[in-house]
Amino acid sequence: MSDKLSNAQIAWRAAQDIADGAYVNLGIGFPEMVAKFQPPGRAAIFHTENGILNFGEAPPEGQEDWDLINAGKKAVTLKPGAAFFHHADSFAMVRGGHLDVAILGAYQVAETGDLANWSTGPKGVPAVGGAMDLVHGAKRVAVITEHVTKDGAPKLVDRCTLPLTGVACVTRVYTSLAVIDIEGGRFVLREQLASMPFETLQSLTGARLHRPGPVADLIVPEL
Repeated sequence: MSDKLSNAQIAWRAAQDIADGAYVNLGIGFPEMVAKFQPPGRAAIFHTENGILNFGEAPPEGQEDWDLINAGKKAVTLKPGAAFFHHADSFAMVRGGHLDVAILGAYQVAETGDLANWSTGPKGVPAVGGAMDLVHGAKRVAVITEHVTKDGAPKLVDRCTLPLTGVACVTRVYTSLAVIDIEGGRFVLREQLASMPFETLQSLTGARLHRPGPVADLIVPEL
């Protein structure tokens, strides 16, 4: 499947929906890329579970301060007004509903909004981390992911078969082929690649896609 968005393009699309001044937590790995694509005139305030609020971009190679890292153990910089706190206070922010958005990766997302994004296998370290807290503490939970696995199996399914991170927690999914909302226990298609017929997209999705209104073309930015 050559005609699809790259990871950077998926991250860019997700970033367009983050409001100015929103408090945001980005999951470890691929979701961290969203921070690179804040729209002009907007500035999100990024939070990390290990105890930093309002951190900035990664420092240039060779200029890292390894006392300043995010939850994924990657070096970060600080913005004016940044704050440090104990990780217990950080999780109190999460559990207290003080985050506007959490953007996470996924192995599977069900049409009910259930999320499976962690593993206990040999590559599962650090396992679930703070994801179980984030999916039920953040006001909005979005997922960025490839539409299918490396083997071509759907990642958007009727029911998750992998261990759950959270139940009925995801409201929007940004994939390499589409933007899909979860409403009333069903997948609602909002945007799709203009070059891909709906029937093809449906065949790559493990549950029915609903189209209650017009479906916009998914923007493919030049990055």
